[in-house]
Amino acid sequence: QVQLVESGGGLVQAGGSLRLSCAASGGTFSRYVMGWFRQAPGKEREFVAATTASGNTTKYADSVKGRFTISRDNAKNMVYLQMNNLKSEDTAVYYCVKAIGAVVTTSWSRYDNWGQGTQVTVSS
Repeated sequence: QVQLVESGGGLVQAGGSLRLSCAASGGTFSRYVMGWFRQAPGKEREFVAATTASGNTTKYADSVKGRFTISRDNAKNMVYLQMNNLKSEDTAVYYCVKAIGAVVTTSWSRYDNWGQGTQVTVSS
Protein backbone atom coordinates (compact mmCIF):
# COMPACT_ATOMS: atom_id res chain seq x y z
CA GLN A 1 0.00 0.00 0.00
CA VAL A 2 1.30 3.39 -1.02
CA GLN A 3 0.62 6.40 1.18
CA LEU A 4 0.14 9.75 -0.49
CA VAL A 5 0.11 13.09 1.32
CA GLU A 6 -0.74 16.31 -0.51
CA SER A 7 0.18 19.83 0.52
CA GLY A 8 0.25 23.30 -0.94
CA GLY A 9 -3.42 24.09 -1.33
CA GLY A 10 -4.93 27.37 -0.24
CA LEU A 11 -6.80 30.50 -1.21
CA VAL A 12 -5.59 32.48 -4.21
CA GLN A 13 -7.00 35.21 -6.41
CA ALA A 14 -7.92 34.53 -10.00
CA GLY A 15 -4.85 34.77 -12.19
CA GLY A 16 -2.58 33.65 -9.39
CA SER A 17 -0.50 30.51 -8.96
CA LEU A 18 -0.16 27.60 -6.56
CA ARG A 19 2.13 24.60 -6.44
CA LEU A 20 0.76 21.38 -5.04
CA SER A 21 3.11 18.73 -3.70
CA CYS A 22 2.53 15.05 -3.03
CA ALA A 23 4.83 12.93 -0.90
CA ALA A 24 4.70 9.19 -1.51
CA SER A 25 5.83 6.40 0.78
CA GLY A 26 5.48 2.65 1.08
CA GLY A 27 6.26 1.55 -2.42
CA THR A 28 8.65 1.81 -5.35
CA PHE A 29 7.70 5.30 -6.45
CA SER A 30 9.86 5.34 -9.57
CA ARG A 31 7.78 2.52 -11.08
CA TYR A 32 4.40 4.22 -10.79
CA VAL A 33 2.30 6.34 -13.07
CA MET A 34 1.19 9.26 -10.89
CA GLY A 35 -1.51 11.84 -11.36
CA TRP A 36 -3.86 14.44 -9.99
CA PHE A 37 -7.64 14.47 -9.87
CA ARG A 38 -9.95 17.11 -8.46
CA GLN A 39 -13.51 17.27 -7.19
CA ALA A 40 -15.60 20.37 -6.79
CA PRO A 41 -18.70 20.47 -4.55
CA GLY A 42 -21.64 18.78 -6.23
CA LYS A 43 -19.53 17.60 -9.15
CA GLU A 44 -17.92 14.32 -10.12
CA ARG A 45 -14.22 13.77 -9.70
CA GLU A 46 -12.27 15.01 -12.69
CA PHE A 47 -8.93 14.01 -14.18
CA VAL A 48 -6.40 16.85 -14.12
CA ALA A 49 -2.99 15.51 -15.12
CA ALA A 50 -0.78 12.42 -15.05
CA THR A 51 2.80 11.47 -15.74
CA THR A 52 4.56 8.24 -16.59
CA ALA A 53 7.01 6.61 -14.18
CA SER A 54 9.97 8.28 -15.87
CA GLY A 55 8.23 11.63 -16.14
CA ASN A 56 8.91 11.76 -19.87
CA THR A 57 5.25 11.64 -20.88
CA THR A 58 2.44 13.71 -19.45
CA LYS A 59 -1.27 14.09 -20.11
CA TYR A 60 -3.60 16.94 -19.19
CA ALA A 61 -7.27 17.65 -19.14
CA ASP A 62 -8.21 20.15 -21.82
CA SER A 63 -9.45 22.54 -19.15
CA VAL A 64 -5.96 22.92 -17.63
CA LYS A 65 -3.72 22.43 -20.64
CA GLY A 66 -1.26 25.31 -20.97
CA ARG A 67 -1.85 26.46 -17.39
CA PHE A 68 -0.93 23.44 -15.24
CA THR A 69 2.28 21.41 -15.26
CA ILE A 70 2.80 18.04 -13.62
CA SER A 71 6.30 16.96 -12.67
CA ARG A 72 8.00 14.44 -10.42
CA ASP A 73 11.23 13.87 -8.57
CA ASN A 74 11.82 10.14 -8.26
CA ALA A 75 14.82 10.66 -5.99
CA LYS A 76 12.55 12.38 -3.46
CA ASN A 77 9.39 10.33 -4.07
CA MET A 78 7.52 13.52 -4.90
CA VAL A 79 5.05 14.61 -7.54
CA TYR A 80 4.05 18.22 -8.14
CA LEU A 81 1.32 20.19 -9.83
CA GLN A 82 2.23 23.74 -10.79
CA MET A 83 -0.96 25.71 -11.38
CA ASN A 84 -0.76 29.08 -13.12
CA ASN A 85 -3.39 31.55 -14.25
CA LEU A 86 -5.90 30.01 -11.89
CA LYS A 87 -9.59 30.48 -12.53
CA SER A 88 -12.60 30.28 -10.23
CA GLU A 89 -13.60 27.03 -11.92
CA ASP A 90 -10.36 25.45 -10.68
CA THR A 91 -11.75 25.58 -7.14
CA ALA A 92 -11.85 22.01 -5.84
CA VAL A 93 -10.23 19.45 -3.60
CA TYR A 94 -7.17 18.13 -5.39
CA TYR A 95 -6.09 14.52 -4.94
CA CYS A 96 -2.74 12.90 -5.65
CA VAL A 97 -3.19 9.43 -7.13
CA LYS A 98 -1.18 6.37 -8.08
CA ALA A 99 -2.16 4.32 -11.12
CA ILE A 100 -2.75 0.57 -11.13
CA GLY A 101 -0.94 -0.02 -14.38
CA ALA A 102 1.92 1.44 -16.36
CA VAL A 103 -0.21 3.46 -18.76
CA VAL A 104 -1.34 7.03 -18.26
CA THR A 105 -5.12 7.07 -18.11
CA THR A 106 -7.85 9.58 -17.37
CA SER A 107 -10.17 7.03 -15.74
CA TRP A 108 -10.41 7.36 -11.96
CA SER A 109 -11.07 3.62 -11.64
CA ARG A 110 -7.53 2.92 -12.86
CA TYR A 111 -5.98 4.63 -9.84
CA ASP A 112 -5.81 2.56 -6.66
CA ASN A 113 -4.17 4.87 -4.14
CA TRP A 114 -5.50 8.32 -3.27
CA GLY A 115 -4.27 10.97 -0.90
CA GLN A 116 -6.53 12.77 1.55
CA GLY A 117 -6.80 15.80 -0.71
CA THR A 118 -5.89 19.45 -0.45
CA GLN A 119 -8.34 22.32 -0.92
CA VAL A 120 -7.71 24.90 -3.63
CA THR A 121 -9.98 27.93 -3.62
CA VAL A 122 -9.74 30.58 -6.33
CA SER A 123 -11.51 33.85 -5.66
CA SER A 124 -12.70 35.98 -8.55
